[in-house]
Amino acid sequence: MMVTTHALAGLLLAVPVAFVAPELAAVAAAAGFAGGVFPDLDMPGQHRRTLHFPVYFSLAATAAVAVAVALPSAWTVGAALFLAAAALHAVSDAAGGGLELRPWEATGDRAVYSHYHGRWWRPRRWIRYDGAPEDAVATLALAVPGVLVYDGHVETAVLGAVAVGVGYAAVRRPMIDWAERVVDRLPPALLDRVPGSLLTDLR
Repeated sequence: MMVTTHALAGLLLAVPVAFVAPELAAVAAAAGFAGGVFPDLDMPGQHRRTLHFPVYFSLAATAAVAVAVALPSAWTVGAALFLAAAALHAVSDAAGGGLELRPWEATGDRAVYSHYHGRWWRPRRWIRYDGAPEDAVATLALAVPGVLVYDGHVETAVLGAVAVGVGYAAVRRPMIDWAERVVDRLPPALLDRVPGSLLTDLR
């Protein structure tokens, strides 16, 4: 799934805080949004492995939520929402497509790596690939509560995520063909600066 979908799913986890403890709504929203984004910071490395911990994030989030309920504060609530959103991101990646260059062809068997199990979880393809039409619909649907509940900077972030997500979905498939053409035309000096794994995929 797209990082925008994950970010808005993380924000959705924070919505109840806006009603239960409105004074903590802003920190909960920021933490949920950031936690939804965080695992995908491993894209330059081993994507869906380096920062994706579906089991460990879930265990940590369970403990953090218990602490936040017992001792609510900006720090405890923020940590709980961040970890819960990161866990949701890592677990839900198994519902999407694989890591292959053209995941709509469904040729891969790696969705997200579970460090606890020491193996890759297979893709379920309920959302066929990141940027699929159903992924864009998910981004739009997850944005609705954020727009209704929040205003100001949070609402701006939600609308920005929608714009980025829908825009990415519009170019997702042709983008691979464009990238291959660009790589074919790069001079050797620039090719040396392209990550080896990405270069292999695009050739």
